[in-house]
Amino acid sequence: MKRIAILGSTGSIGKNAIEVILNFPNRFKVTYLAVNKNIKLLLEQVKLLKPKGVVIFDKEKAEEFSNFVNGEVEVLSGEEGLLEVVSRDDVDIVLNSLVGFSGLKPTIKAIESKKRIALANKETLVVAGEIITKLLRENNVELIPVDSEHNAIFQCLVGEKISDINRIILTASGGPFLYKNKAELENVTVEEALKHPNWKMGSKITIDSATLMNKGLEVIEAHWIFGLPVDRIKVVIHPQSVIHSMVEFIDGSIKAQLGVPDMKIPIQYALTYPERKHANYGQVDFVKLGQMTFLEPDLDKFECLKIAYEVAKLGGTYPTVLNAANEVAVEAFLNRKIKFTMIPEVIKKAIDAHKPKFNSDLDDILTADSETRKFVKNLEGMD
Repeated sequence: MKRIAILGSTGSIGKNAIEVILNFPNRFKVTYLAVNKNIKLLLEQVKLLKPKGVVIFDKEKAEEFSNFVNGEVEVLSGEEGLLEVVSRDDVDIVLNSLVGFSGLKPTIKAIESKKRIALANKETLVVAGEIITKLLRENNVELIPVDSEHNAIFQCLVGEKISDINRIILTASGGPFLYKNKAELENVTVEEALKHPNWKMGSKITIDSATLMNKGLEVIEAHWIFGLPVDRIKVVIHPQSVIHSMVEFIDGSIKAQLGVPDMKIPIQYALTYPERKHANYGQVDFVKLGQMTFLEPDLDKFECLKIAYEVAKLGGTYPTVLNAANEVAVEAFLNRKIKFTMIPEVIKKAIDAHKPKFNSDLDDILTADSETRKFVKNLEGMD
């Protein structure tokens, strides 16, 4: 019986993970749930899963929730609550599906506590890849990626040597604006940007998919997970989202992992690895599919991907700035303060203003993140 802490249990990944876990009642037990502030859904999850404790990041919501449960479940709050539960002895696997920079410190604490990491929080590796990979080695801890693309690469590499990789090919759906021209992006609405053609995800990651920043972050993440130079990680648009990613080897062979676009498949693999367990999440009908198409990403239209590649090569604290500026800009777009096309403009301004540090430690990363957020919020039109 593996005991699991789900960080971000009310989000898209968290809800899918709970569905997976309920399929294996004799194999998995959820001991802790952590959320930002959605206590209504958390209450339903507590009744269903009966965890030992919960963490609610919003301290006011935590007090409100404590009144609901009246001592029936332990209630912790804030960042300190997250750090506490991921280090406890009654946790074997930490599934981190928190959104954004908030996932960094709990991942570090979980690694130091020698838990298996099922990682759906790509920002952790984007902003602190060097620190995280060093900690994984020092603590002999497994990190299994949950993102469909990195999980696909991970599956393709089972039984293979990293030294035999020629390049990684990350597939991207292209998002809702694949067939719009650059001028048409000027006036897209929040509602249009949130209509992803293939995946049902949270708001932030859906906007990142629309700008292709999601793929840029994944390039940086893949660099750290698989130890490959950025220029050997290619992005290809694949609108059907059936091939989740590919690995090309030095002999010219290519392995691809395929499946229906359902996050429960990579989540289950991350939890059950190295085993596979029977599941019924749907099958690809190749006859109905008819064809699979591939396109080169338009880096003039999708500037965020271009910026991410540039930043990945610069290294140092630049990826932290990229991530922080993007998080603030996406939030501003979702709150209808800025246009969709302003997202890359805001990110470029933050990068141009940054004075980088290299061979950075955690304090450097926290400082770069904090200063970037302040800088971006003070830009004209962001308040």
